[in-house]
Order: sequence, then C-alpha cells, then structure tokens
Amino acid sequence: MPSDTSTHPGNTPHGRLSNVQARDMASLLHPFTNLTLLNQTGPTVIERGSGVFVYGKDGKDYLEAMGGLWCTALGWGEEELAEAAAQQMRKLSFQHIFGGKSHEPAIQLAETLKEMAPFPVGKVFFANSGSEANDSQIKFLWYAANARGHRTKKKIIARDRAYHGVTLASASLTGLDAFHKSFDLPFDFTLRAECPHYYRGAEAGESEEDYSVRLAANLEALIQQEGPDTIAAMFAEAVMGAGGAIVPPKGYFEAITRVLARYAIPLVDDEVICGFGRTGNWFGCETYNFQPDSMSIAKALSSAYIPISAVMLSPELTEIIEQEAVRIGGLWHAFTYSAHPVAAAVALKTIEIYRRRDLIGHVRKVAPVFNARLTALAEHPLVGEARGVGLIGGIELVADKKTRRNFEPGKLVALTCSRFCEEEGLIVRPLLNDRIAFCPPLVISEAEVNELFDRFGRALARTLDWVRAEGLTAQ
Repeated sequence: MPSDTSTHPGNTPHGRLSNVQARDMASLLHPFTNLTLLNQTGPTVIERGSGVFVYGKDGKDYLEAMGGLWCTALGWGEEELAEAAAQQMRKLSFQHIFGGKSHEPAIQLAETLKEMAPFPVGKVFFANSGSEANDSQIKFLWYAANARGHRTKKKIIARDRAYHGVTLASASLTGLDAFHKSFDLPFDFTLRAECPHYYRGAEAGESEEDYSVRLAANLEALIQQEGPDTIAAMFAEAVMGAGGAIVPPKGYFEAITRVLARYAIPLVDDEVICGFGRTGNWFGCETYNFQPDSMSIAKALSSAYIPISAVMLSPELTEIIEQEAVRIGGLWHAFTYSAHPVAAAVALKTIEIYRRRDLIGHVRKVAPVFNARLTALAEHPLVGEARGVGLIGGIELVADKKTRRNFEPGKLVALTCSRFCEEEGLIVRPLLNDRIAFCPPLVISEAEVNELFDRFGRALARTLDWVRAEGLTAQ
C-alpha cells in the first residue's frame, strides 16, 4: 500500500464507523475485498436501487457502472420481475426435479433456452451460479469421456487470466493466481493457454490478425505436446471479464476454433458475463462468430434478481451422458435448488422483457456512445489501453504510457481510483494489473452513459493528482 494510508479516499478510522458499518465489520466476511483497506474505510452500505442507480444508507446516489457484478441487466427496481417471483412463490414456492419430478417453469425455461441458443442443444441442466455451471461442465465432460472409454481424456485447456468460477474445479480453470493462493489450487487437470491480450502480448509491429494466428499456433503446439487424446475440452469467455474486461483481437476465435476442430476438441463457451445482450448480440459467440459445443449461462439470465444458471449441452453430449446414466443406474449430479421454480419463473419473465423491449436494439443504439467515451480515455496520461464492445469495456492504468510500465501492485492504484469513483458517485470494478472494468445495466440511456464517464473523468483526474503526489509516475 502507499506509505501514507491516511491519504486514501474514504479513510474512516474504526472509531468513526457508523452503527451499520460496525455491525458489518463484526459479522461479515467480505469476499474479493482488500481487507487491509476495508479495515480503514469500513464498507459502503447500499440500501436501495432504482434503474442504473443504487443508494447508500446516507441517501447518496451511485451510478452502478458494473451492473452489480456484471449481472443486473435490467437495472434495479424492475417491478415485473418482483411480481413474477411473488406469483410463483404463491403458486409453487419450491419443487425439485430429482426422481422424475418436474414443473412448468423449468420445462418452459429449458424450451426457451434451446430455442434461443446459437448452436444445437440437446438438453439443459440448471444450477445456481456460474461457478456451479462450469463445475458441472467439467463433471459432464469427464462423465462422457468415461462413458466412451476415454479414461485419460481429462485435461482441460483454459487461458491465463480467465475467470470461470471459484469452486475447486472451476477455480482450477480460472487463470488468476489470486484465486489459487493458500487454497492448494489449481488442480493439475488444467492446461494453460495464453491470454489473448493484444495490448500486452503482441510483438512490435504485429497486427491483431497476426497475433491471433500466433496464439492459435501456440495452442496447437500445446495440444500436440500434451496429446490430443488427453484433452477433454477448452473453456473460453468471448470477452474475458474478471481477468480485465479484455476484448479478443481480430480473428482470434476463428483461428483457435480451426485448431480445436482439427483435433476434435470441444469448446465450452462461458457466457456467464457476455450472455443476453452484453456484446450487442444475444450471446458473445455470435459477436465473435464461433459455435461452441456447450455453453454456461448465469447472471443476466435472471438479471441477477434471483440465483440461477444453466448448462446447455449439445445433442451428442446429452446422448452419451444419458446412456451412461442408464448404464450405471442414474445421473448422480444435481443441486437442491436446480431448476428452482421461482428462479425459473423470474428468468422466463426476464427473457420476455428483453424481447418485448428490444434490449438488443437498445444496446446497439447506446453502445457507440459508450465506446466513444471509453476509447477517448486512452488520451489520459494514466491510461495505457481503453477498449470495449457493446456495453462492456476496460481500461489499464499505467505508470508510463510509452513503455507500458505497470505500477507496482502494492500501490493499489486501480483500487484507489475506484475509491475516488465512489466519492464521485460511481461504482466501477478495480481488477488485477490496475485494470478497471465498466459493465453497466443494459437499460442505461445515452445521457446516463455520459454521466457515467463524466463522473469517472473527475475520479481519474483526482487519481492522477494522487499518483503524482505519491511520486508513482514520472508523467
């Protein structure tokens, strides 16, 4: 941390915490949080939300530029979703689908997702989070490999800086060291491919297309080194979310899918963040022109109003899984809340609202304003890269723009910028390598997009003043 922690924005000694902050600090264990800084500032306690804004206990408004955690697509206070949940709770508050039981919301949601999917889907398996969906994907891949007699086909390729969840298995796919430290992770079934970050990974003079070809060649070398017969699948996000809101270079997915097809290696598309309009199409794979073999969805499936996720499996994978379940006497993988009727009803209403209000059309309308304001940030002295697609994007703060030198990690520059943002009434997401992500609710208006970047501009100016005062940059 910077030498003088009292200079951090929002510094609040424990003796000055409000009652609700003190209760929080005494009782809650905060994930994905710098606990050293939290002990200095106390938590920001949010009381209510409306549209793209949330409001603190003190009544202060915050423009929620992260849609919660990449998820609240319809914003806050959507009465139709509240009513859908209430109606379903009154009619059938809970019903599992174990042992041949079922219910209409689950059936209808599975049918709807099969119809929407941009690839052939056999059947749908429901879970409660993106982590659970990806964990289930791994289990289904291994289950299918065993059913085919491919006992060694268990390795899975995932990329550096990927984020696929935090369960033991999905965290092993996640390519961020912070999620492995002190957890005895990752497990050794994961093979690591390169992160497709053109700003950081390209060689001098290398075009995006040439960079993509090189990454595909390196992927092929990895496959040949490990042996294609040992690899069950590759996992990929269309846009890498928690790894830095990293947009793939031109031609990337075309290049790597040709390699995977050559060796008959399935591609699992993690659409937990990109699904349901985030990139300007229903799914990120449509934006980047690739067809997966299976897909994980969550977050915007219910606009995050209630936990639900799903695994969409190809007909071939569905068939082999069901054949093996018959052979061994059952499919022994499930969650108590899989296909929860209230969650399914809310998800159905969410999709119906997306369609009725033409949310995809709205994203395409406001995205040019969003991306123009985002890319303009590249002119700022602290910003090395600024890039996005649809309504998702990220910037990288650097100590030296010419050399692209990062700040020392312990200086917490992005985290400090995010605290200035909160003081300016804006919530963003600081990520590793001093990247900051933007992922606002999809219902955001052009005026609200401009307000978002106006507030961020003020916070970024304060960050530059702080960085210079701390002597962290020569600029």
